[in-house]
Amino acid sequence: MLENISIHKILFLDVETVPVAPTFSELSQEFQLLWAEKTRWQRSEGQTPDEFYGLKAGVMAEFAKVICVSVGYIYEKNKTSFFRIKSFYGDDEQLLLNELKTLLEDKFATKSHYLCAHNGKEFDYPFLCRRMIVNGVTLPKILEIAGKKPWEVRHLDTMELWKFGDYKHYTSIKLLAALFDIPTPKDDIDGSQVAKVYWQQQDLERIRVYCQKDTLTVAQILLKYMGKPILTEEQIEVA
Repeated sequence: MLENISIHKILFLDVETVPVAPTFSELSQEFQLLWAEKTRWQRSEGQTPDEFYGLKAGVMAEFAKVICVSVGYIYEKNKTSFFRIKSFYGDDEQLLLNELKTLLEDKFATKSHYLCAHNGKEFDYPFLCRRMIVNGVTLPKILEIAGKKPWEVRHLDTMELWKFGDYKHYTSIKLLAALFDIPTPKDDIDGSQVAKVYWQQQDLERIRVYCQKDTLTVAQILLKYMGKPILTEEQIEVA
């Protein structure tokens, strides 16, 4: 499959999300009840909705928001590949989603374009779609999958590709980066710290850097899958 896809037609992305409220008690009473109901069977015995909120609210689109989407693409200049990366981030979720939509509609709207994310089919793509709908943002064509045949959906997923049909196999982006000897910063935050950095430290720039790192790593992993050399630091451009 990958041999029929141009690396220059792929938009790599990573999404960072946080709970819509910093603590369970700051949710409205209605949404506290809805959270308790939605997570009733997911919580371990004796675990309260409050405790579970701190662990899982950030990955449930009904109770979380997008604060950063980093995207990147590979292009050629003087027979050398470069990776250009840009982030849409901020407190205004509707604004950043509209900006992302504009990019997708203007630059990545043909049938030859693809999106690529790690665990994207289970998280990034559906999360973006749900939050766009919540914010009144119409879905760009490349995210719209309703009524499409499987082969018409232009979504690549580096985790799914690594499964090779094994439905139970989960592999983190961090493990694949280590496996393929892809250099990544060692002094960064991880996904479990994003909500704290956002709500307590209010450090969106730090989250942006972390998100861009993962977007680049997704691109490097797909290059490895394709048997191509990975990008060097000199080939990375930040918009």
